[in-house]
Amino acid sequence: MHLFYTPDISGNEYIMNPDESKHCIRVLRLQKDDTIQLIDGSGGFYDAIIVNPDPKKTLIKITKVIREYQKRNHYLHIAIAPTKNIERLEWFLEKATEIGIDEITPLICERSERKEVKHERLQKVITSAVKQSLKAYHPQLNETVKYKDFIKGVSGPCFIAHCMDGEKIQLKDGIEPNGRYTILIGPEGDFTATELQLALEHQSRAITLGTSRLRTETAALEACFEINFLNR
Repeated sequence: MHLFYTPDISGNEYIMNPDESKHCIRVLRLQKDDTIQLIDGSGGFYDAIIVNPDPKKTLIKITKVIREYQKRNHYLHIAIAPTKNIERLEWFLEKATEIGIDEITPLICERSERKEVKHERLQKVITSAVKQSLKAYHPQLNETVKYKDFIKGVSGPCFIAHCMDGEKIQLKDGIEPNGRYTILIGPEGDFTATELQLALEHQSRAITLGTSRLRTETAALEACFEINFLNR
């Protein structure tokens, strides 16, 4: 299966952008009348044939459309402090996309060692994982935001994972199936007591992800897995 990401697709015919056209014709060496598949990132899964195999603007014709392809029964938003080693964050984005996630927000906390991320690069990591795992939904990557600004705008069930002492619940005891969830994952040095208190004041619930001390990206992926598993 040759899968291409075409977020602006519409109508029965479509011209692929230069990057996808080049990959289609120069790399995969596909030709006229070959069959390909397309995803729009919003749940649309398309079968198509190549009409004009141009490496800069390949024209294709849609032959079949499936809407809400493999739509999940819940919505997961993880707000995560970017790791000092950006490759670890990229690893999380790749694996979380493969497992199933809807929204990611890079979160700048008091103990964050990394204050900036290259949004375009992270988008490419997500898009590649979407295509590799045959997902019709493309996770939304938000702009980097300060923790205090983010927590004040959270609505719906929100959970904060931290390593401090205190009362915590397991995710399985805190979620309702088929819901919308926001999970906060802190930096390598964890959230501060002040950040934890702010989250609790805004109706977030403290959670544990087990007895092991996990890296930031591992904790985020564990939360992603648990939410998907609990909604099966």
